[in-house]
Amino acid sequence: MNENGIDEKIDLRGVLCPINFVKTKLKLEMMESGQVLEVALDDGEPMRNVPRSIKEEGHRIIKVEKFDNGYKIFVKKSP
Repeated sequence: MNENGIDEKIDLRGVLCPINFVKTKLKLEMMESGQVLEVALDDGEPMRNVPRSIKEEGHRIIKVEKFDNGYKIFVKKSP
């Protein structure tokens, strides 16, 4: 884990649903339990769908931040 507590990052701004969730899910599958993934998403449909789908998979969203032209969500991988 780096100094920010983030283990991996993925920028999915400009990626359409459901591809952005699929890419998030694949990235989480490559990570270890308890690690944190930072996901950059566009506002609108991605922010409505991706966090919900992540929670349905059993992972935990620990923080959401608005930034320049989108959002960053921080996901803790479930055991």
